[in-house]
Amino acid sequence: MTPPRKLHIKSYGCQMNVYDAQRMVDSLGGEGFVETASVDEADLVILNTCHIREKASEKVYSELGRLRVAKDEAARQGRAMKIAVAGCVAQAEGDEIIARAPTVDVVVGPQSYHHLPDLLKRAARGERAIETEFPADDKFDHLPAPKRDAIRARGISAFVTVQEGCDKFCTFCVVPYTRGSEISRPVAKIEDEVKRLVDNGVREITLIGQNVNAYHGEGLDGRSWSLGRLLYHLAEIPGVARLRYSTSHPNDVDDSLIAAHRDLSELMPFVHLPVQSGSDRILAAMNRKHTAADYQKVVDKFRTARQDIAFSSDFIVGFPGETEQDFRATLALVAQIGYAAAYSFKYSPRPGTPAADMQEMVPAAEMDERLERLQTLIDSQQSAFNRAAIGTTVDVLFERPARNPGQIVGRTAYLQPAHVMASDEIVGQVLPVRIDGLERYSLLGALAIDATASAPRLSVPSATIGA
Repeated sequence: MTPPRKLHIKSYGCQMNVYDAQRMVDSLGGEGFVETASVDEADLVILNTCHIREKASEKVYSELGRLRVAKDEAARQGRAMKIAVAGCVAQAEGDEIIARAPTVDVVVGPQSYHHLPDLLKRAARGERAIETEFPADDKFDHLPAPKRDAIRARGISAFVTVQEGCDKFCTFCVVPYTRGSEISRPVAKIEDEVKRLVDNGVREITLIGQNVNAYHGEGLDGRSWSLGRLLYHLAEIPGVARLRYSTSHPNDVDDSLIAAHRDLSELMPFVHLPVQSGSDRILAAMNRKHTAADYQKVVDKFRTARQDIAFSSDFIVGFPGETEQDFRATLALVAQIGYAAAYSFKYSPRPGTPAADMQEMVPAAEMDERLERLQTLIDSQQSAFNRAAIGTTVDVLFERPARNPGQIVGRTAYLQPAHVMASDEIVGQVLPVRIDGLERYSLLGALAIDATASAPRLSVPSATIGA
C-alpha cells in the first residue's frame, strides 16, 4: 500500500480562509494527502494567504524564505516537497510570486482550489503551475463535497460558504479585486453540505461570505432566495442547534433577515455589522453608500425585532483625510450603539485601491493615539457586556475540554467563551449555565440544569452597553 502523502496548510486572515483551507484538504484527500501539523514532514505545504492586513505580501515572501530551507532539507532526505501559495495574495500577485520565489511550485487563486490536484500534477512534471483567473459563475458547482471523516474532525461548529466576492468597491478594500464579483451558492448545495456536517456531529453552522447578506442564490423553487429565506430553510434541518452568519453590509439588511432574527430560535442574536467610521464625510470617502444615521436605523430594526440582540463591528482609524472631528463622530457612534465586541485597525493603503492614491494621510502618531482611545471605549463596552452576564443563566454550546483538568468550554449566543467543571459527555450539547464570574474575556460558571426556572436570563438593553 502506498503511504499517504502529508499536507501542511498555514492560513492567514478571515473566516473564509479557514473554510477554504478545509476545502483544500477535502479536495486533496482523494489524492492521498493527510494533514500534518509539521512543516518538516510535509510533502506539500500550502500558504493560504490574506491581502487585507498591512504588508501581507511581504509576510508571505518572508515565510517562503523559511520554507525554501525546509524544501532543501527535504530534498537532501530524498523527498520532493512541493510549495503552493493560495488565497488573495496569490490572486493579486500570482506572476510576481512566480518571479520572486523560485521555490514555489503552484500558485492558485481562491476561486480555483478545485483544480489543485491538476495543478500539482503539472508541478510534478516540472512545470510551475499558476491559476488565478476568475472562473464562470458556476464555480461553486465544481467544488468537491467535503469528506465525512474530515468534517468529523473539525468539531462542533463549522463554517459553510454561501456567498463570495463583493460589488461594493469600498475605496480601502481589495476584496473585489482578489475575490471577484458577488456570486451565491445554490440552496440545494448548501443544504446538502449542512446535512452532512450535522450527520457528523456539527451542531452550529456559520454561513460566511465576503458580503454574506448580499446572498441571492438559486432556491429550491428555482427563484432567487435571500439570506433570510435561506436561514429559515436551514433552521428546519434536524440537528442544527445554532445558526450564525458573517460578514454583513448595512445596505443589504432586508426585511427577511430582520424577520429571521425575530422568528428563529436557532439564529443567534449576535450580528457582526461593520460600519468602519461614524463620520458621514469619511463614510462617503470610503464609498460605503450609507450614513451613520442609516446605520443606526438598521441597528434599531434589529433591536425592535429581538430585544436581546447584540452587535460587533469593524472600524478603521486614520483613513486619509480623517480629522479629529471625524474621529469624534466615530466615538459618538460607538457610544450610541453600544457594542459587545469590535475590531479596530489603523488605516494602511492597499495597492490598487482608490484610497491608496489619496494624499491626505493622517500622521502615524495621531493614528496611534486615536486607535488607543477607540479601543479603550470598545473594551469598556465589552467588559460591561460581559459583567452583565454575572448572576444570569445563559445557554452554552459546549465544544471541547478546556486547559484545566475537568473543565469544559463552550460559547454563549454572543460567542463568549464559558467554562464549567463537568464531564466531557456534555460536548455537543446546549445547556444552561449560571454565570458566577469572569476571567479576562471568559465567563465562569456552573451547569444550572435545575435552576433555569428561577435564575434570570441575560437580557441586552442597549443602554447597558451603550452608556
